[in-house]
Amino acid sequence: MTIFKEIVDEEYLTVSEAKELLADIEAERALDEERELRYELARAIEHVNRFTVLEPEEAQQLVDDLQDLEKVDEPTAYKIANLLPRNRDELRAVFAQQRYSLSGAELDEILNVVAQYA
Repeated sequence: MTIFKEIVDEEYLTVSEAKELLADIEAERALDEERELRYELARAIEHVNRFTVLEPEEAQQLVDDLQDLEKVDEPTAYKIANLLPRNRDELRAVFAQQRYSLSGAELDEILNVVAQYA
């Protein structure tokens, strides 16, 4: 017998938004002493605590600013906001799977937006 799972909803999140959601779940689980954190959940909480740099509002504003640029779509804007690349090489890695490449001026434009927040 096969159990199929259906995707009900999908939404992009920044690391800082995920941190808020996971903090709520952690607080809820802490109230019930008999309920432990699963390994995956504990690792996810550890990850977001380690890698969150921006506040959720700042991260969302960065995503919005990146989406205003011509070459940055929504998934890529969230990747950039989560990784906060500091140079062209790191930014090129984000665009490595795209079917197009960006010029140095376009990369610098994106890096200038990121630099305002990082």
